[in-house]
Amino acid sequence: MNHNQGPQGPRPPKYPQPKNNGNSFMYVLIFALILTVSYYVFNPGGQPGTTTTEKEIPISEMVREYQDGAYSSVEVKNGRVYAVTKNNETLLAFRPEGESITELGLNDPENRTPVTVVSTEQAAFWMSILSNWLPVILFIALIIFMAKQLGKGANNAFSFGKSKARVYSKNGKNKTTFKDVAGMDEAKEELVEVVDFLKHPKKYTKIGAKIPRGVMLVGAPGTGKTLLARAVAGEANVPFFSISGSEFVEMFVGVGASRVRDLFQKAKHNAPCIIFIDEIDAVGRQRGFGMGGGHDEREQTLNQILTEMDGFEKDTNVIVVAATNRPDVLDAALMRPGRFDRRVIIDMPNLIEREEILKVHVRNKPMDKSVNFKKIAQKTPGFSGADLENLLNEAAILAAKHNRQKIKAEDVDNSIEKVGLGPERKSRRLSEEEKKITAYHEVGHALVGKLLPNCDPVEKVSIIPRGMALGVTWFLPEEDKHLKSVSKFKDEMCSLIGGHAAEKMFFGEVTTGASSDLKRATAIARHMVMDYGMSELGPVIYGEQGGSSFMGAELGSKPNYSEAVASKIDQAVSKIVHEAQDRTNKILTANKALLEKIAEELLKKEVLTKKEFDAFFKKNKPAARSKKA
Repeated sequence: MNHNQGPQGPRPPKYPQPKNNGNSFMYVLIFALILTVSYYVFNPGGQPGTTTTEKEIPISEMVREYQDGAYSSVEVKNGRVYAVTKNNETLLAFRPEGESITELGLNDPENRTPVTVVSTEQAAFWMSILSNWLPVILFIALIIFMAKQLGKGANNAFSFGKSKARVYSKNGKNKTTFKDVAGMDEAKEELVEVVDFLKHPKKYTKIGAKIPRGVMLVGAPGTGKTLLARAVAGEANVPFFSISGSEFVEMFVGVGASRVRDLFQKAKHNAPCIIFIDEIDAVGRQRGFGMGGGHDEREQTLNQILTEMDGFEKDTNVIVVAATNRPDVLDAALMRPGRFDRRVIIDMPNLIEREEILKVHVRNKPMDKSVNFKKIAQKTPGFSGADLENLLNEAAILAAKHNRQKIKAEDVDNSIEKVGLGPERKSRRLSEEEKKITAYHEVGHALVGKLLPNCDPVEKVSIIPRGMALGVTWFLPEEDKHLKSVSKFKDEMCSLIGGHAAEKMFFGEVTTGASSDLKRATAIARHMVMDYGMSELGPVIYGEQGGSSFMGAELGSKPNYSEAVASKIDQAVSKIVHEAQDRTNKILTANKALLEKIAEELLKKEVLTKKEFDAFFKKNKPAARSKKA
């Protein structure tokens, strides 16, 4: 069972593509070879106009029949003699070398059979040249072609250590600016200062300010780090070099460092400029844990980046903007002031920011008046900017599927459920017994969550399979929360155990459908004990390694607690889970009739909305809520 709770940037300049003359030449060469082979296959005699359909006879026989008047015509082509009988049959005979047709008796003036002599000396001359010289010419052309290809390979080998950074045009048509970036006001303010420094450097240098060497963008995937970098490129109006961290590293040692040197050399020639390194953790991870020691390619690349950013050379007017979602694994030397002077944290958007992001992503989408962006923002807590863009794209696809001219509110609502809960799987047929168990399971979650004060409101209860789940209970917070209390954790654990307890209460046993719920409840209890100090063991954090978990650093480490403490941790976790189970059983026992009534209604409708679910609590007064955890 499952329980769930921009605009395009500047494009690289379009450079003219080189013509692929090598391939064209190769095609011509192959065509010429085919013609040559075809000639020798279909014209083995070496003479034009010959075929293999004529019947061959001795020349003496042809002369005798000619003298007897058996032919209607005779044609002589060099060493070949063609005779056409009165039955339109063509005969072929070969003239002996050195003998003329008169000597053979084919030019008798008294014979009325016409004899035609065709001169083919010119054709034979050109065919001789073709047959003798064409193979030589083709062979020479093939050698030239192969030499050119080898030359290209040599050039590629010499450019192997060159940077692969893409340079973005200053005057691109589809430039991204800060107006295209919704929310993230603090992050934009940090970058606006960098852009202003590039535009008006004298204003800062007069008072002794120095240009920042580096800006590190830190945030979860999809929060808009690359989008911000594109906005900087659009606003700064200076050369902007973009490259991914993985593009530095190659199989051969030293190539990454060579590419770093080449990149910074190009940037210094174009200063002031900006270098953007996306996913810098691919090369910027902590040193000392690699398998290759000091000769590790990744470490050499990182060392070169450190030197280029803050070495002996000063005042280069090159700003490095980097992005990562793993700041915990970056090397300390990379993050110190003088290299990355600023760390810009990009959080998940809050309610107001989500509403602004939605308005940005609907600029090219016709929206119906029924769409309320504030309500959509309230229904999408925890969604990143990329998630919201994907949500509206799904809504547009759904509207187009139903042949609508505008995107309606129902399209957006269905897309929220599809993205947040998974697509409906109506083709997945459940037996009546499984459907009944699923209904009681989901209502157990919803009922306990409704009666406990610290659980989020129930938005929807469904027994239509979604994703991998047979049913879904959707809890939706009314506002964004950044802190969680002990009572909040304990109430959520009770709600998670509610499905398990309802199954056992009404069917006498539990099914595998509760496994994911119990895993989440156990994980919450373990975090309370080990990470948050919310147990009887006191305000002590357990399990902290004190070092990096990168590339096997944890293999030789030990937990910071003894075996005796480990046993106490397990006991404390088990105690919290069992207390939540006892509390859940009491709530369900006190409201057993109400649970059964809601489950029967869910079996009929398959889906209960928030309004339909809350109506049961207005008609039926539930047992008093438990306020103590």
